[in-house]
Amino acid sequence: MSPLVIETTDISKVYQMGTERIHALQDVSISIQRGEYVAFMGPSGSGKSTLMNIVGCLDTPSSGQYVLNGKDVSRMTDNQLADVRNKEIGFIFQSFNLLPRATSLDNVALPLIYAGYNKADREEKAMLALRSVGLDTRAKHRPNELSGGQRQRVAIARALVNDPSVLLADEPTGALDSKTSHEIMDLFEALYAKGNTIIMVTHEEDIANFAHRIVRLRDGRIESDLLNQNITTHHLSATER
Repeated sequence: MSPLVIETTDISKVYQMGTERIHALQDVSISIQRGEYVAFMGPSGSGKSTLMNIVGCLDTPSSGQYVLNGKDVSRMTDNQLADVRNKEIGFIFQSFNLLPRATSLDNVALPLIYAGYNKADREEKAMLALRSVGLDTRAKHRPNELSGGQRQRVAIARALVNDPSVLLADEPTGALDSKTSHEIMDLFEALYAKGNTIIMVTHEEDIANFAHRIVRLRDGRIESDLLNQNITTHHLSATER
């Protein structure tokens, strides 16, 4: 059995809104092994974004325990969480979050600056990451010179560049058309086949079906946690590429 990368035990998150207490998560326990491909699914207000923020070390639970790669991160300080995020989590966002004036290469290399790599090593690792998503020929292009799908590939390369324990994708196809969405899902499948651990947050049923395990949330609780028996596969033909 693969080692656990993520283990939450009875985590809850309560927000105080004036006099009202909002229970965004309630007693959520989940385990994810290295090399799994999981989708967090649920309607707006289900708690999936709150769970993603906690799993991604962007927030801490009000109660319960969260262990990431053997480290208890549930009580870490903001500075400690920032360090864990940089080393352990590769983030992929719906809106790409690329620096508009920076080249693809510089965007991908950005996390390596914080990790302390020198310029030559940063550029070498960034180029390898771009090559892994098929965009090494666009290394000197800026985001406005790229299509939406290419921008998301740059964002994926940036997420991969630090060899993170987990790739965390928040609505990764939300800004893309259906054909480009399926191209990005093909890339995720290839990354999964190489052994990457992927967690994808989505409210779209057709996108969730690319994942190999689907965790459904409702009203801050896990409604179901099942292996996907009908995994969608979409292999591009030569004319589509």
